[in-house]
Amino acid sequence: MNTTPLRHQSATIATAIVLLLAQAGAHAQASFDEEFDDTGKTWQEIAVHLPSMPDMAKLIPFDVSATATQTFSVAPETLTVGADGVIRYVMVARSSSDALNISYQGLRCASLEKKLYAFGRPDGTWSRSRNDAWEPIGGNLANRRHAALAQDYFCDGSTVAGKASDIVRRMKSGQSIIKHFSQ
Repeated sequence: MNTTPLRHQSATIATAIVLLLAQAGAHAQASFDEEFDDTGKTWQEIAVHLPSMPDMAKLIPFDVSATATQTFSVAPETLTVGADGVIRYVMVARSSSDALNISYQGLRCASLEKKLYAFGRPDGTWSRSRNDAWEPIGGNLANRRHAALAQDYFCDGSTVAGKASDIVRRMKSGQSIIKHFSQ
């Protein structure tokens, strides 16, 4: 019995299987590369839900500068880190004459931007901000409170510095990221 045609047929089938597996592997790699590559994807902000008004007894003050004419605090129970990488929180600004400004804000470490979502009203409700666009955070006096939060507590470079509980713990202890990571 001549087995040469059978061997030739088996070799052909084996070669075809190897080629199919190689092609499937190349397709899987291309698919992985497409899914892994974030360069073409645009950032998408998640839906925002306004929190309850803050518990004024639990506010965590933070230092802005020695020359600041207002004091600033964050309500820890409102601080969240969203799946979109945005840290959202209620900030309370108090003037030397005891006037309050309560606002719900967002800060994005990846782009070093801030956003104002709403202002608190005296009756405990929120008023939507008319200017709710993302704006860059600079080191100027008008943005100093946002820059202080970003560099001292919220951001490690362009990434969020931990979970919300980590940020709240650092703020309560007054331990800025700069001091925390240099020890």
